[in-house]
Amino acid sequence: MAGCASSSWNNVQVAERRSVPRVTSGQHVVRRGESISSIAMRYGWEWRELAAHNGIAAPYVIHPGQKIQLGPVRQAAASTAARPSVPAAPPAPTVPATSQAAVAVTPVKPDSGKVQPPLATKAPIAQPALSARSRSGWAWPAEGPLVGRFSSNGSLNKGIDIGGQLGQPVLAASDGSVVYAGGGLRGYGELVIIKHSDVYVSAYGHNRRLLVREGQQVKTGQVIAEMGSTGTDRVKLHFEIRRQGKPVDPLQYLPSR
Repeated sequence: MAGCASSSWNNVQVAERRSVPRVTSGQHVVRRGESISSIAMRYGWEWRELAAHNGIAAPYVIHPGQKIQLGPVRQAAASTAARPSVPAAPPAPTVPATSQAAVAVTPVKPDSGKVQPPLATKAPIAQPALSARSRSGWAWPAEGPLVGRFSSNGSLNKGIDIGGQLGQPVLAASDGSVVYAGGGLRGYGELVIIKHSDVYVSAYGHNRRLLVREGQQVKTGQVIAEMGSTGTDRVKLHFEIRRQGKPVDPLQYLPSR
């Protein structure tokens, strides 16, 4: 991905935060691409504590325009933030009384023995079956065409880009532990970084929604996010593998397809 800050999470240093005094007054209005963890980092909060302070429950989804309270929160306001308002159902229409002769009765047809075909429904986005692993143990993180290739030259793409649909599942490419989940790194949008060993880490950028939290253990093929376009101009997954902090070509590690 051109323009990515390729050294911004070298050796998983994203886990280290500068000490920021906690802000305990006012509020923050959510902007596009922000997450509860990036907002918490900005104002000196621990992200789980800030989420609980505002009544935001797992999977900790926030939306542009939403107000995040940094000062005291009234109980009523917290309850409202945690539970979206649902419009009340309209009352059932009143049927005027009619004479028995005026009521039309549709006779029930006898069973003709023919099985009626089910109503057509729109198929949901299926989770890709990408469980096949390479000899080195890696699996594809998403289904879709390859729209960007790795380049080791200067500031060019440090991984690969996989095209897809908005909301499509993004999968962990190998077993590991989530060391970063948020939108605080410029150029990556909503990002997940997984540490697989003392040698390898992988990154999954531009997601619409993150489904894992920092410190969580994940397995190969587990859904960790939904594909999106945060921090970029089209729906895609930006995927990187780094060996001892240096970007390597993911296609050299992923199974052939």
